[in-house]
Amino acid sequence: MDSEAAQQLPGTPEQRRGLQLTELSNAMVRLYKDQFGRGPTKVVTNYAGPNVLIATLENSLTPAEQRMAELGEHRRLRDTRMFFQHATVDQFNEAVERITGRRVRAFVSGIDTEQDVSSEVFYLEPLP
Repeated sequence: MDSEAAQQLPGTPEQRRGLQLTELSNAMVRLYKDQFGRGPTKVVTNYAGPNVLIATLENSLTPAEQRMAELGEHRRLRDTRMFFQHATVDQFNEAVERITGRRVRAFVSGIDTEQDVSSEVFYLEPLP
């Protein structure tokens, strides 16, 4: 859903933004499922200012990754996750650009392997 198409949808701007954030959360779940074979059980996506989107994803570790965490292999687990995120950055950016109608200028991914909480941060080009 691009910005112009979103403006044509019924409802208030806040309702349309809520739909967009839900669509972004759903896209993150699909990407995680495709990438890791398992999606998170909790996802929240919000704007942090006018040009930054943050998706917070919880409970996304696979059983093998959970075992790595239990063994204390947090660094190895973070490195593995970051490798996969780097390999699929284009897919993450494409989803955000398609849904928001805005260009992603930077993408930052992180994970707390002890709490099984991940974040995907998208820095968008400012609106004209």
